[in-house]
Amino acid sequence: MNWFGKKKKDEASTVSSGSSRPASGNPNNTIVTLRENIKTQEKRQEHISSKIDTLIGEAKGKMAKGDKKGALFAMKRKKLYEGEIDKIENVKMTLETQVINLESAAQNAETYKAMQAGTNTMKKIRNDVGIDAVDNIMDEIKEEMDMAQEINSAIAQPVDPLMADEDELLAELNELETMDLEAELLKPAPIPISLPQVPASKLPALAKSEEDDLKALEAELAGM
Repeated sequence: MNWFGKKKKDEASTVSSGSSRPASGNPNNTIVTLRENIKTQEKRQEHISSKIDTLIGEAKGKMAKGDKKGALFAMKRKKLYEGEIDKIENVKMTLETQVINLESAAQNAETYKAMQAGTNTMKKIRNDVGIDAVDNIMDEIKEEMDMAQEINSAIAQPVDPLMADEDELLAELNELETMDLEAELLKPAPIPISLPQVPASKLPALAKSEEDDLKALEAELAGM
């Protein structure tokens, strides 16, 4: 029997079946699968570590019994399991690296989609608006502002029905002033009035009896 040929055939079949699995297009699903694989590796690592501890105890027991050969065999098995621990650590590191890279790539993909959506939106807005449309709306705004200014100027104009007759009214006012001045000049001169002259000498003194009566009246009024 060709054992080596059969083994190679089985290995090829295993590789073929593994490679024929459909790859997931969703990075989140792939990340979940990788994390599950990491947990599986950790469980396997714990199991192997437990075996290593058992083998150490077994080697110590055999040495105590003088079974050096059995102790050496246990230590060789421990060494093999320690090699498996190293392999598991390397696998875990590879899986963790893939998780980190996938998370970064997924984030970059989402960022790219957001940037692309923003660019497409800006293009659509620019196409909808256009430079010609902007020029037209600016011309309309300027036209409306000019019209509003004209309306404001028209509303601010004074409304006075006699404004056009101001010159005529001023001429009439000057004529009235001239007539008043002429009437003032044509008034007759006032007639002088003769007043009596003020005597230069002192008035004669009151009679003695009148002076006494006046003093008596003042004293009577003071006593009341």
